[in-house]
Amino acid sequence: MNLAQFDRVASAFTAFHGEFAPLFGRKEARQRSEQYLRGLLVQQTDRRNAENVAEAIEGATARALQRLLTEAPWKTAPVIDRLQQYLGPRLSRAEGVFVLDETGFPKKGTKSVGVARQYCGTVGKVGNCQLGVFLAYVSARGHALVDARLFLPREWTEDPTRCRAAGVPTDVTYQSKAELGVAMLEHARAVGQLAGHWVTADADYGKVPSLRDALDAAGWWYVLEVPSTTPVFAEATQAAVPIWSGHGRKPTRPRLVEGAPRAQTAQEWVTGVDQRRWAILTVAEGAQGPRSYQFIAQRVWESREGVPGRASWLVVRRNLDGSELKFYLSNAPADTPLPTLAQVGAWRWPIETEFQTEKGETGLDEYEVRGWDGWHHHVTLALLAGAFLLTVQQDWGKKSARTDAPAGESGAPGAASSAHLDRRRPLAVAA
Repeated sequence: MNLAQFDRVASAFTAFHGEFAPLFGRKEARQRSEQYLRGLLVQQTDRRNAENVAEAIEGATARALQRLLTEAPWKTAPVIDRLQQYLGPRLSRAEGVFVLDETGFPKKGTKSVGVARQYCGTVGKVGNCQLGVFLAYVSARGHALVDARLFLPREWTEDPTRCRAAGVPTDVTYQSKAELGVAMLEHARAVGQLAGHWVTADADYGKVPSLRDALDAAGWWYVLEVPSTTPVFAEATQAAVPIWSGHGRKPTRPRLVEGAPRAQTAQEWVTGVDQRRWAILTVAEGAQGPRSYQFIAQRVWESREGVPGRASWLVVRRNLDGSELKFYLSNAPADTPLPTLAQVGAWRWPIETEFQTEKGETGLDEYEVRGWDGWHHHVTLALLAGAFLLTVQQDWGKKSARTDAPAGESGAPGAASSAHLDRRRPLAVAA
């Protein structure tokens, strides 16, 4: 928004900031947080770093705003907790879905905390970047980013000197992106303001068996995209520990018995399926009309070390012309309707909208800080700015000027919303 637009919602912004102000500590820090947050919300032609924000916001100085990010002792965890408490009344529904995803922040040099040569979706290739793992919450009422963690590659966690120079706390150890995701989910559950037991994510997360195991053990129901090469058992089979011959090492792991059906890839299974089983379902209302796909689902068993593992749903989605297949595994109960599985998987899409929104409108990727505190402080403030945009959109009903996203409030798949907001409301999902 520009300055004129911001002036029209200034009183709402003052009330919004007041919800979080005490968490920044001293009066000066509270004032700087208000200035920085306001600067993130006002669109500028230049990057929204501390210097440019100071030029746009009366009374602010670049040095004071930089200190808010890099030196001020405020903790981000209480702010994230309060953010989720604030969003709860605005978004929470029993059928809400949590979404895990990452986004890259291209960087030059080697000093920025967590920077490494790794795949960066922002540029679509391996490059020098930082990676942030984010948690979003999606319901029929809207969606928002609700937590974030910086991923530290092993080359960082195994170099204490480098970590110390970047201000990484000494108790921070290596955590995979999947482990960071689980930690955020469990934290959101502990805060208890965002209801729901569904989780979805793309194949970079879905392909990790330990993530699926952790979610299942913690009582989450997931619909996770997986690679087409994921092995599954589509029919019951038998496995047993081989009888020891008396020679060599005694067998301890089960193996498929002779003649038992073998695992096949998800792609191999769908290639041989009866084409009459495909069902057309609408999972979103887009700017160009309903977003409809063909879906099919089958109860299967995951293949773990060549033998059957957990019973799951294999869900396959394709375009109406049969192209672009996507595969999902779900631990949802056996009586879960296909429309529910299809909708939960489709609800991963809004997190991409959030990344676009917060990079374009709240400066999520426009920071110029190198240290641990600086990254987390800036990203947390950007998430607050995104929550304020949601507040404006919900309270003022501003029409969308962005790309389409899932929309609607009816419990029936395909029902359209009568009022499209910037963060369009997804179709409802059965709890």
